[in-house]
Amino acid sequence: MPKLLTLAFLFFVSSLLKAAEWPPGVPSSNKTFNERKTETFRHGVRPEWGYSAPQEDAFVVMHPKGGGKENAPLYVVLHSAGHDVFSCVNCTKTVGNHDIYRSPDNHYALYLDCRKNRNDWWWGGMHRRDKALKERNAGGKTVPVEKRVIDTVRWAIKRYGIDPERVYLSGNSMGGSGALGIGMRHGDVFAAIKANVPAGVEHVSERLFFAPKSPPKDLALPDPPICVNYSAQNDGWSLGHDRFFEDMQARSYALFFYWGPFGHANNSARIKTVNDLIDSFDWLSVKKNEAYPVFTNASSDSKLPWPDNLKSSEAGQVNAFFRWKTVEDVKQKLEMSLFLVGPGDLKTRFKVPTEAQADVSVRRLQNFRVKAGASFKWQFGESKGQGRADAQGLITIPGLKITGKPTSLRIVVEARKAATE
Repeated sequence: MPKLLTLAFLFFVSSLLKAAEWPPGVPSSNKTFNERKTETFRHGVRPEWGYSAPQEDAFVVMHPKGGGKENAPLYVVLHSAGHDVFSCVNCTKTVGNHDIYRSPDNHYALYLDCRKNRNDWWWGGMHRRDKALKERNAGGKTVPVEKRVIDTVRWAIKRYGIDPERVYLSGNSMGGSGALGIGMRHGDVFAAIKANVPAGVEHVSERLFFAPKSPPKDLALPDPPICVNYSAQNDGWSLGHDRFFEDMQARSYALFFYWGPFGHANNSARIKTVNDLIDSFDWLSVKKNEAYPVFTNASSDSKLPWPDNLKSSEAGQVNAFFRWKTVEDVKQKLEMSLFLVGPGDLKTRFKVPTEAQADVSVRRLQNFRVKAGASFKWQFGESKGQGRADAQGLITIPGLKITGKPTSLRIVVEARKAATE
């Protein structure tokens, strides 16, 4: 009998040791939650992640309702500072409890943890309220938690046959800051990201080398995911969003931004009583392998309450009404249909504009290319002109008048010039 107990104990210990490896093997838990198969995996670290000491972490995978499907999209969740991975998943039982944690039924969902090892928090200690961690985590260097998140996402894509073009990152509060800081550097992984009341923008500012810094010359940043951010001017964690907005505009990064005096809220229905636009853009329809336009300096943008009007009772938006469809993306030509969402297609208390002027840049080009500094021709409805790509090859066309009528933007590079420039 003692020998049997010893063997049983050794088998138990052996299984725990295996569970602490990377990549993880069999799940430590497998059950049905919210009518969806849900697996828990425990794992150790890879040396390449750069942790100073071994640690164990956990993540949860929730399958699509009705069973896993090949080539399904993936919804990735980073929890807030008040949660761990398990309490985060538990929130999804109740509508109104951190609604951004709830993935669509037809997606796989990946919930990661950063509570067990407290020096491993998503935002990297870059917020002004975490001064003790600031020096350790400052700068644009990829930190261990970010490497762990990205490797876990890639592991999930491979294990479950996820569509790699439809991977989305979301987060609330600290997780929102993490979604910005981790997600915006990884446009090669995430199609789009959504941050609910992110607890600070310092992390993303460091990671993207926003002004007054600039990216190192040997660092090639991929075109970032489309970013959706909703924050409150009466939330102390939102300070600095004026700089974030300015930096995103200066880089021509795609931003859908909504705000209002709803505090550090996570209940979508309550937030919508203040700003009903937060879910108006279908960010889960964005695909990583499709070009997208970036709208900047738009005449339809609301005036930001940051930094001097934090007591404002007004709700506002940036780029809320712009929509597009990529028509053609081939070697010598790009065509996109640009338009404003119609008042009949969007139920909102905001006044929906019938026209708006904006500068339009294009990112995530798949086949069409313009070399850095090279010239191109464009036509938008009856308007036409010439332009020149910037030092990174980014195409921008200033002052396009966009209306509710879909209008084709065509950009071409003549074959002769393309070969010589």
